[in-house]
Amino acid sequence: MGIRAGHWDDWALEGLLGQKAATGHRVSLVVPARNEAATVGAVVARVREALMETVSLVDEIVVIDSDSVDDTYAVAESAGARVHRSAEIRPDLGTHPGKGEAMWKSLFVTSGDLVVFMDADLHDWDTHFVPGLLGPLLHHPEVQLVKGFYDRPGADGPLEGGRVTELVARPLIALLFPELGELVQPLAGEWAVRRDWFAGLPVPTGYAVELAALVDTVRAAGPSAIAQVDLGVRAHRHQALRDLGGMATQILAAALTRAGAAAHLPDASPESPDGDDSGRCVATQAVLRQYLRGLEPVERVVPTLERPAAEAYLC
Repeated sequence: MGIRAGHWDDWALEGLLGQKAATGHRVSLVVPARNEAATVGAVVARVREALMETVSLVDEIVVIDSDSVDDTYAVAESAGARVHRSAEIRPDLGTHPGKGEAMWKSLFVTSGDLVVFMDADLHDWDTHFVPGLLGPLLHHPEVQLVKGFYDRPGADGPLEGGRVTELVARPLIALLFPELGELVQPLAGEWAVRRDWFAGLPVPTGYAVELAALVDTVRAAGPSAIAQVDLGVRAHRHQALRDLGGMATQILAAALTRAGAAAHLPDASPESPDGDDSGRCVATQAVLRQYLRGLEPVERVVPTLERPAAEAYLC
């Protein structure tokens, strides 16, 4: 069986609530956020009202603040989330910047056995995203991970809403991981996973977390362990093209590691925070040179660290 596909309204809310009660599942919504004060409050408040206060589908909303310098923490807290600074979660394991790091750290401060991830920068979405992602997990025990997909409108056409997907992720999948070729949005920030499954996966600390989780899942359990759900339309703030170069570098590094080419990556050596083996990472980084004009490069250091499976450090 291949990757299971569905639509968000395949599962009635009443049925999901009944299945949740019958199975005893607990649901955590995790929102990794960095400098998203303008949008994170609405994400939290709308889900809290619709899926915690009106019905009891979500048991907790947790925002992981990843080194924000704006009011992300205060806005999310006032909207009703429990907020943690990523750097302050398990300080004995060290800290690294990045989306994947925030998601990995969330396993230490959440209690749900089903975890739904949502990006904090959404501005055209609805709360049906959450039940849509939970449907396959609640009804199909063999499914471990559920990806959302959607129309991503861009100013110059639909594919402009997913430039890294089209130029990096999809070619990598075609060449190295064809078993994932059915996925519409492999880099979607809206996805759900069984807690014990995610805790057993290594997690890149940056933007490669989505692709890495998919590759590791399909290799360990086959395509039937993955489902994807059509969530309709999603819009968010688009990053500048230059900034997408760093994201692409991280995704390429994770893909090459999983293709057996890790030895060719720069600075591939173990790193242990504070001189011990807690939260051990593979410390790699790349120097990305970009040229704005002429021969003078702008250099940025792109970290491509990976956290080991969190299950070893969970009490």
